[in-house]
Amino acid sequence: MTDNGAVLPMFYLPPVEYFTLLNKHKQNVLIEHHEHLIKQTYRNRATIYSPDGPLDLTIPVIKGSKVHTSVKDVRISYDFRWQRLHWMSLQSCYRRSAFFEYYEDDFARFYEDRFEFLFDYNQELLNIVLGMIKLKVNLNYTEEFHAKYDDMADYRKTISAKAESGYEQKSYFQVFEERIGFLKNLSIVDLLFNQGPQTINYL
Repeated sequence: MTDNGAVLPMFYLPPVEYFTLLNKHKQNVLIEHHEHLIKQTYRNRATIYSPDGPLDLTIPVIKGSKVHTSVKDVRISYDFRWQRLHWMSLQSCYRRSAFFEYYEDDFARFYEDRFEFLFDYNQELLNIVLGMIKLKVNLNYTEEFHAKYDDMADYRKTISAKAESGYEQKSYFQVFEERIGFLKNLSIVDLLFNQGPQTINYL
């Protein structure tokens, strides 16, 4: 069966399902660059495993005008110290994991340096993570918005932060799983910090 590639949105530290799709369609992946920002989605939210269960880390964005803003033009807000909050959360949730210290320095700068645009921030994070996983993907970006793609798999609305995923995922060790069990489809950092170099084999 021929793989004509896939269209995906740009997410903040995307869930494991996202990387499974990148791996599946790695010869031809198109990242949506011109959609309007959809609120309460993984575009500016990542979910990690805290001692109390799932914890959402949300990047605040500057409120736009009534005119819809293209995702590439959405600016990050620094009205409160969300970077410090996210980094402290990642440290407290994954300090006990097997590989957090191995990757810590590469992630730290994303919670120290300021990025103006959400898309650029997510893009650079995605490239860093792909390098850590050693997953080679032929990534391109849309040049204009299309409501539908007839010749490519379209995942822009299928991976939702508000609905439970139908993604079938085999379990792996998680730091707090003895408390409430295995949580599926968390941010890729959960898999990466717990599995390290084996992440690519898992995917």
